[in-house]
Amino acid sequence: MDRPDLRAVIAVAETGSFTAAAEQLGVTQPAISRRIKDLESELNVRLFDRLGRDIRPTDAARLLLPKAREILLSMLDAETLMASVDDEVTGTLRLATSHHIGLHRLAPALQAFTAKYPDVRLDIRFEDSEEAHALVRDAESELAVVTLDPNGPGTLAYQPIWRDPLVFCAAVDHPLSTASNLNLAQLADYPCVLPDLATYTGRIVSELFASHGIRLQPSMATNYLETIAMLVNIGVGWSALPATMMTERVCALAPGEALSESLPARMLGCVTNPKRPLSNTVRSFIDLLVANADSAVLSMAPSTSEQ
Repeated sequence: MDRPDLRAVIAVAETGSFTAAAEQLGVTQPAISRRIKDLESELNVRLFDRLGRDIRPTDAARLLLPKAREILLSMLDAETLMASVDDEVTGTLRLATSHHIGLHRLAPALQAFTAKYPDVRLDIRFEDSEEAHALVRDAESELAVVTLDPNGPGTLAYQPIWRDPLVFCAAVDHPLSTASNLNLAQLADYPCVLPDLATYTGRIVSELFASHGIRLQPSMATNYLETIAMLVNIGVGWSALPATMMTERVCALAPGEALSESLPARMLGCVTNPKRPLSNTVRSFIDLLVANADSAVLSMAPSTSEQ
């Protein structure tokens, strides 16, 4: 068994198609078929049943798949360890991040990294923070720079970098914008636009209201904070957004004393898998993230033209 054969088995099993597997791996469909056939001959088993256009893994393939993934991960770990023997920063920086952090936090570190290591290739995947956690957990990404799970890292490793306070906010011409001593019940009386309640940010907000026995019913929800800011801007409803996203048109509300400290801050930072060795490339990027953390925050300060 060699690496191309194992990758072919995994790709066909995941896509359910020899053609899609070939596209995923950047080879021809006959090459995928040949790799599967060679492995079937070597193991003396049939790995896939072909039922018309449907490709289904056999019992033998289902037994092989976890071992195939384990073998490939072990090979990757060995390569990472060997590449880390010296201090060279080479290869590819594989990074998963959210759209919001990619837009507002990564630029200083990426600029410094590409200037210092121009030969390193960037492979950046933009995913929801929850999906990025899963990619690191499954060793599909070596690093994620995302919103950290408020319940903790679980089996992953966290390095917090930015504290990202959330504030209740509304358009400057919204009735709530001039109110004082607001409480949660008053907020709940008005339509709101929130991050999807399945996301870490949405969960922070919904759990705050739930702890006071109030169930929120957002008029709409989305995973993209920039879209939420736009909807707040045009008066669709209030929201809870990072304080750094306040503008001339979107302002923080004035909650009463009981609420002034009740909305927790998000923590943003790095997620890695402690079961996998980190490459010099990832270590160097994390160092630059930390070194440029303050400038990333400063770059988010709203300008007078921001809408």
